[in-house]
Amino acid sequence: MPEDLQLIIDTAKESMSEAVAFAKKEFSHIRAGKASPALLDNVKVNYFGSQTPLNQLANVSAPEPRLLTVQPYDKSVLEDIEKAIMSAGLGLNPSNDGSTIRIPLPILSEERRKELVKHAKEVGEKARISIRNTRRDANDEIKRTVESESLPEDSRFEAEEEIQKYTDTYIEKVDQLLEKKEEEIMTV
Repeated sequence: MPEDLQLIIDTAKESMSEAVAFAKKEFSHIRAGKASPALLDNVKVNYFGSQTPLNQLANVSAPEPRLLTVQPYDKSVLEDIEKAIMSAGLGLNPSNDGSTIRIPLPILSEERRKELVKHAKEVGEKARISIRNTRRDANDEIKRTVESESLPEDSRFEAEEEIQKYTDTYIEKVDQLLEKKEEEIMTV
């Protein structure tokens, strides 16, 4: 395999890997009925005029399957954290006892579970589209490189075949993550 084509393949592989990582991260933010500190990763708190991630201002833990607790490092931001959690659009109702915020997770209705599965499928499809776009871009670049460098056609087919193998592998990984998340969401 010519070095130029191997570089294209490696770049495509890295990009496909990033798409899988994106899907994994997005799936961790979808509430599946049991408490997970990752659920609050996207919450930003107005802290002295700047939007600060919650995990930089407090310790978030899940002491029970249906409860999250948030212990701020600075007690003065307790109410700001509470407001940020309420306005994050997660459907959570935090309550504070003066030093700790407790967030009970409500049991998901069948309808809400189906909505979450639909959202998870959309995330999975975005990741698959990204992987397929990477494949298309890599194949186009391979063709251009073979023509401009006067490389043998066989090396083009070999490189495209390898790109297809990686595409199949990474799409399979996304499908497995999606299947696992769907199962997690639908488990009562």
